[in-house]
Amino acid sequence: VQLQASGGGLVQAGGSLRLSCAASGSILRLYTMGWYRQAPGKQRELVAAIHGGGSFNYADSVKGRFTLSRDNAKNTVYLQMNSLKPEDTAVYYCAAGSLESFRPGRLPNYWGQGTQVTVSS
Repeated sequence: VQLQASGGGLVQAGGSLRLSCAASGSILRLYTMGWYRQAPGKQRELVAAIHGGGSFNYADSVKGRFTLSRDNAKNTVYLQMNSLKPEDTAVYYCAAGSLESFRPGRLPNYWGQGTQVTVSS
């Protein structure tokens, strides 16, 4: 499984960005896919995940601002980020794996390259 992430950039607080994660095969219905982020000096944290059956998980810090969606035909997952805050600044990584691998204390098997999101105040 190969994951290609894109869409990061620099945006002012209150702005929006959309991240994309394209998978190499038709895995969206088989795996949980999600986005993690890691800010300097902080641990990697799960931002949002979508499970094979279509249910979602969001970190409390992004609920109501970030929306995860998927396009099965394009094997792509999107993270729409609105009302961005400086504290959202981080390297964002897309990941895929079993549902269990997204639970606390574990990490998914498959990772895309990181994409930098910088939110200026």
